[in-house]
Amino acid sequence: MNAEATTVRLRTPPGAPFTFEVTVDLREPRSFQVTVPGEGALRHELARAAQPDYLDLFEALARRFGTRVPLARTPPPPRRGGLPLRPLLTEAVAPEILYGYGDPCVVRVGERAWRLLVTSNDAPNAFPILASSDLTTWRLTGFVFPAGRAPAWALTGLNRADFWAPEMHRVGEETWVCFTARMQDRSLAIGLARGASPDGPFEADEAPIVTGDVIDPHILVDARGAPWLVWKKDDNGVWPRRLAALLHREPAWVGELFAAREDQRTAALSLTLWPWVETLEPMEQFFVLQPLIEAAAAELTGFAARLQGLRARGAEAEAEEIAVISRALRTRIHAQRLSADGRRLEGEPAVILENDQPWEAHLIEGVWITQEGGRYHLLYAGNDFSTAHYGIGAAVADAPTGPYRKSSEVFLASTEEWWGPGHPSVAVGADGRHHVFLHAFRPGVAGYKAFRALLAAPIRFEDGIVSLDRSA
Repeated sequence: MNAEATTVRLRTPPGAPFTFEVTVDLREPRSFQVTVPGEGALRHELARAAQPDYLDLFEALARRFGTRVPLARTPPPPRRGGLPLRPLLTEAVAPEILYGYGDPCVVRVGERAWRLLVTSNDAPNAFPILASSDLTTWRLTGFVFPAGRAPAWALTGLNRADFWAPEMHRVGEETWVCFTARMQDRSLAIGLARGASPDGPFEADEAPIVTGDVIDPHILVDARGAPWLVWKKDDNGVWPRRLAALLHREPAWVGELFAAREDQRTAALSLTLWPWVETLEPMEQFFVLQPLIEAAAAELTGFAARLQGLRARGAEAEAEEIAVISRALRTRIHAQRLSADGRRLEGEPAVILENDQPWEAHLIEGVWITQEGGRYHLLYAGNDFSTAHYGIGAAVADAPTGPYRKSSEVFLASTEEWWGPGHPSVAVGADGRHHVFLHAFRPGVAGYKAFRALLAAPIRFEDGIVSLDRSA
């Protein structure tokens, strides 16, 4: 495609069950002219190229042409009972906190002292550090990486950087912060920084400790005092692009892969857009391909089976690509020993968890492991973070690498007041009880860079089960 063009014209390749003609005007504000031959046309203008704007576009297209309605525009699934979550932070305590308190890590650092680290996305000051003496009142004490102090390997800049999911842990005489950032090639990597104090300053290692599209690091110190690194392989961020490209080459496969008419139309639209989508930054690619992701995840087991069925019928290149996509439909959480100084990984990584429950759909992430009662209690998030279907699950094991036994039901789900509870951390509160800390959106405003509040609830670990603590 011509990098200097201001207009992109796209048409569905022959063979797809539905045909779209799309004109994208790349000038600001970006606009779309979508035509379905014999059914009419729709023109839609985006105020920005942000997730809510794309949701508006795809919701309008669903009403007009019968594609899939975005899950972010639907109410949460019904929830049975449960203890209400207590809001701790519902607005920014300082202007430098641009996006709220996503992926919150709450750690106890003293008798009456806690620290909170949160995701900062592309903000110039990466990873706010907040302090509290009561878990109710918080103040900003600084940043892990103030503007200009990010690691040299990490991509910075508005709409380019993604500083996600920081965690703080005391290991030996040092305070370690593990985190996710994009490398200069746009892939996601995990880094480690260290300092003498929970408030820094922090110095990052010269290179990431894990690379290759990985996110959500967690540090676990086991019963023997040995540190482990836990992380997610972010294949769910890779397969949608590969699927869209595959369908663009093999548009007739849409009718065989997707059973519902709305999903066939959605897939046909996505493959039509692909030659333009592949030129976008990673997060914008996700915004545009989100309907295709939801179409595949709506019946993930059946979709995966039908995809495998096509493998034998394709040419060698297509068969290999299907194999890659099929593997990536399973999100894998890994654990591996860290050296005592945190400078290198030791041994081989072990897969400790995969998405295999219906509520999890196409992904799991955001793991936190608490050692209690001789067992390792694992909390994690599942489903799409930007929808009300996101929630928190639980599992337990007798060793850091498992095997972990999952609870079949979601542990914390959306309510009428809070959507998408996720990315838990666990700390002991002033009352001596364990509390789970998590983020959530106000109803109807879930999405990338949307403000996320910090919520909490007391929990207990008994007989290998984690539950909400309803005691006074």
